[in-house]
Amino acid sequence: MAEEHPLKPFYSVLVLAFACSALVALAAIGLKPYQDANKALDRKKNILAAAGLYDPAVNVEKQFASIETRIVSLATGEFVDNQALDPATFDQLGAAMSEDRGRPLAKADDIAGIKRQEAYSLVYLVKDGDRIDQIVLPVRGKGLWSTMYGYVAVDGNLETIRGVSFYEHGETPGLGGEIENPRWQAGWRDKKLYDESGDLSIAVVKSGTQSSPEELPYRIDGLSGATLTTKGVDHLMQFWFGDHGFKPFFEQIRKHGGIHG
Repeated sequence: MAEEHPLKPFYSVLVLAFACSALVALAAIGLKPYQDANKALDRKKNILAAAGLYDPAVNVEKQFASIETRIVSLATGEFVDNQALDPATFDQLGAAMSEDRGRPLAKADDIAGIKRQEAYSLVYLVKDGDRIDQIVLPVRGKGLWSTMYGYVAVDGNLETIRGVSFYEHGETPGLGGEIENPRWQAGWRDKKLYDESGDLSIAVVKSGTQSSPEELPYRIDGLSGATLTTKGVDHLMQFWFGDHGFKPFFEQIRKHGGIHG
C-alpha cells in the first residue's frame, strides 16, 4: 500500500481555501451592483431628510423627482455643463483623490481635516415648480474617530438652515454617534449661517454653553460628552460654508439674482 504524502492534507486545505476565496470574490462582484444601488438610495433618503421632505411611506425615487442634481466649481461657484461632467456618474470623493480634479489642502486651510478637496461638488436643487425652494449641499469632516459625512439644506435666501442629515461616520455610539439623532438634528432648523454683514457666524458650541440673545440664531448646542465630535462638526461647517467651500457658489447666485441653468 502506497504511503500517503505528508503534505497532502496541507494541499487539500490550501485548495479548499482558494476555492472559498474564489466563491467569496465572485459573490462580492455579483453583489456590488446591488450594494451600489442601496448606497445611492440611502444618499437620496438623507438628502430628502435634510430638506425635511423624506416620507418613509412614499417611494424614494418619486420623492427625489423634485430635486435637480447639478455640479458646481468650488473655486468659481459656477455651474458645470452636464455634458462636461455628468452628475449621475460623478464620483465626488474619487475626484478629491485624483490629480486632475482634486488638490491637497494646506494645513492652515484644512480645518475640516479632510486632507484633500475636490475641484467640483454635487449640489441638489429642491424645486417648487420652477422656483428653487432650497439647496442641499454635501459636507464632510473629521470627528473623533472618523470622517463624518452629511448634508446641509439651506433655504433659498442662502442664509437659513432648513435641516441637516449625517449618514456615515464611525463616532462612538451614544456620544459622538448622536449626530444621527433626529432630536439633535432638529436643533439646526432655522439657524442662520451668515450675519447681516455677510460674515459666516454659525457655530456648534459645547453642550450647555450660554449664548446671548444676539448669538442664539447662530448657535447649535453640541453633543454632551462628545467634545471632539462637536468640534469636528463645527470645523466642517466653517470649512464648507467658507471661502474654500460653497461661499463662492452663494456669491454667484446672489450676483446673478438667483439660480440659472
